Amino acid sequence: MAPLRIVFFGTAELACPSLSALTQLPDSIVVGVVTQPDRPQGRHLHWQPSPVKSLATQKQLPVLQPERARNQSFLDPLARLQPDLIAVAAYGQILPAQILALPRFGCLNVHASLLPRYRGAAPIQWALLNDERETGVTIMKMDQGLDTGDILSQQATRIASDDNAQTLHDRLAALGAELLVKTIPDYVAGKIVPRKQPGAGASYARKITKEDGRLDWTQPVRSVWNRVRAFVPWPGAYTFLSAEPKPELLKIWQAEPAEQNSDSPGTILAADNHGIVVACGQGALRIVALQRQGGRRLTAREFLAGHPLSVGQRLG
Repeated sequence: MAPLRIVFFGTAELACPSLSALTQLPDSIVVGVVTQPDRPQGRHLHWQPSPVKSLATQKQLPVLQPERARNQSFLDPLARLQPDLIAVAAYGQILPAQILALPRFGCLNVHASLLPRYRGAAPIQWALLNDERETGVTIMKMDQGLDTGDILSQQATRIASDDNAQTLHDRLAALGAELLVKTIPDYVAGKIVPRKQPGAGASYARKITKEDGRLDWTQPVRSVWNRVRAFVPWPGAYTFLSAEPKPELLKIWQAEPAEQNSDSPGTILAADNHGIVVACGQGALRIVALQRQGGRRLTAREFLAGHPLSVGQRLG
């Protein structure tokens, strides 16, 4: 029997474990990889390939980089690859109907949530922001909606108190890859019946902006703490220290709820080797690692050695 011909669509780091796993899937072959065009990145805006392109190049796989997936100049070479199945993970564009209808087994998507919760661009961050205790991955047969396709399989994972968006991302990327290569053979063999997503419990995880990272100290401590966790490494939770001639931006990398009497929100309650404790609307937050604008990441102890803070100073 001829091997299953797979084309993989992916761009971000989340997609790399899935591509690696597919290259090891028995009785199949990855005949092409589709990813976003190279983009200027970094301080000097050097052109950089996507993580998926770098991996595909390393594995000597053919790469296509359309500016838009619906362009006819891309659809023709994609059709020539004759895919039996298209697998998608963190690609970054909605696929048009022509692509969804191209492979005989359709298009399968690895989504980093337990659908129908957190459809959209930022399911990991919103699960943390909303204080979820559990999340997971879904393998879905794609339709023309935004993450509304039929579910093939799901795998849950607990969100631990020491998780942030980076640790959760890495775990879900690995879980998604494992579930994808476990699902494909059974799905192709007709052993999995796709099931409609339930209407109840659907939610949308909109794209995160840099402005979302600003901390609101009037919120309860758990909400502030979850915002810190949700935005590691990007865009980073941040606040401003009242200073002259202008407020100083501080990026908060790591924090934890503190057992401390509260005060006016944003007031520094303690600043010592154990951390910088800041009053919230309810409770207080201990900042454990932080960074000045233009500086490097420091522990609170390191930071205070060069930038002393006093009880009563304000963050906001």
